[in-house]
Amino acid sequence: MLRLSVAIFALCVATTSVFAAEPWRAPSSEQVEAVYPMAEALYLDLHEHPELSLHEVQTAAKLAKLLRGFGYDVTENFGGNGVVAVLKNGDGPVIMFRSDMDALPVDERTGVSYASKVRVKDDHGMDVPVMHACGHDVHMALAMGTMALMAKNKAAWKGTLVFIGQPAEEVIGGAKNMLAAGLLTKFPRPEYILGVHDSANQPAGTVGFTSGFALANSDTVNVTIFGRGGHGSSPQTTVDPIVIAARTVMAWQTIVSRENNPLDPAVVTVGTIHGGAKNNIIPDEVNMGLTVRSYKPEVRAHLLASIKRIAEAESLAAGASKAPLVEFADSTSAVYNDPKLTQRIVGALNAALGTANVVEQPPVMVAEDFGEYGSSSGIPSLIFWVGGVNAEKYAAAKKSGDPLPSLHSSLWAPDYKPTLKTGITAEVAALLEVLGRP
Repeated sequence: MLRLSVAIFALCVATTSVFAAEPWRAPSSEQVEAVYPMAEALYLDLHEHPELSLHEVQTAAKLAKLLRGFGYDVTENFGGNGVVAVLKNGDGPVIMFRSDMDALPVDERTGVSYASKVRVKDDHGMDVPVMHACGHDVHMALAMGTMALMAKNKAAWKGTLVFIGQPAEEVIGGAKNMLAAGLLTKFPRPEYILGVHDSANQPAGTVGFTSGFALANSDTVNVTIFGRGGHGSSPQTTVDPIVIAARTVMAWQTIVSRENNPLDPAVVTVGTIHGGAKNNIIPDEVNMGLTVRSYKPEVRAHLLASIKRIAEAESLAAGASKAPLVEFADSTSAVYNDPKLTQRIVGALNAALGTANVVEQPPVMVAEDFGEYGSSSGIPSLIFWVGGVNAEKYAAAKKSGDPLPSLHSSLWAPDYKPTLKTGITAEVAALLEVLGRP
């Protein structure tokens, strides 16, 4: 913690300038350099000391302490371990900026000197490693650099800035918990909600954007098929749930191929299937776990209804005496980047970083619970990408075709210096576009 404390002290005495004559454009390189030591120290500290979802106690405390030092009004333990910080600066729009805080149960194999060696007991009592394999440490370090610059340069903008330090993104519960706790009623209601995610598909020094649907609805479905067990040599005396499950899995694939408009993205994946204990025993039941992805609400509803319909029909056709149990578990809404807001922010990013460094990215079917903020409220929102791959490694991989470590990989190690500097510049430029423009 010594290096972080020294960096914070240096920030307090060094960051004194205000933005230039056109305040809505971007911070200067000198201003970014002034907050960089603090952001770097925080990044290294967070990376070395990650915390799992729903256990982000020390992480949240570190953010809260920094934000209070910057002059924000800070609320802790909101919606779990959430942090909400408010900076009011006269009349103007209210903008909310979100950063997630939790890490993953991944054993780090990056080999960097600041690698995580943390191991903890998870909520099931299992001993697991912990790593910021999705880059939430990057998100927090970027955000603190940005919040520091916004606080030190109030002459450049007017309005209210609300920062969210969100827990439990990786278990897609944190956003819902904060909203349920009254995020949009107990704090100033924003006109826009912004967020940033690091990218393992872009070189450091660049940012990416997607207009419209950017990330998918995600639904977890658990299905239990019931049969009647017996001896494997006498299947005629049983109702075999393994056969029912096999037919059900194959029939589910026709939901996408035959029931869904091919122009509407949809995915139905059976990720787990468990049944039986011995070769010559037909079990009483089979358990399956699915992940279901979509963009449009009507497609989502059809997929989930069809999964239940087909499971019930296959069990009925097989003569099962009991209907299957279909449970809809964890879910999160798609990320829809408001096109008008996206166009506006992209213009600011182009001005700040140069058009060659602002790259349109295709939508993907992975999930991010940032989508809950916009979908639940109707507030225009946008999340954009900050490239994290070392530029030389990125170029070499493009030339050779060799894959790079992805997010959630034990090998994911962002090239943090250019990533942090580019990300802080981009975030401040985005905020100034909506808070600083006359």
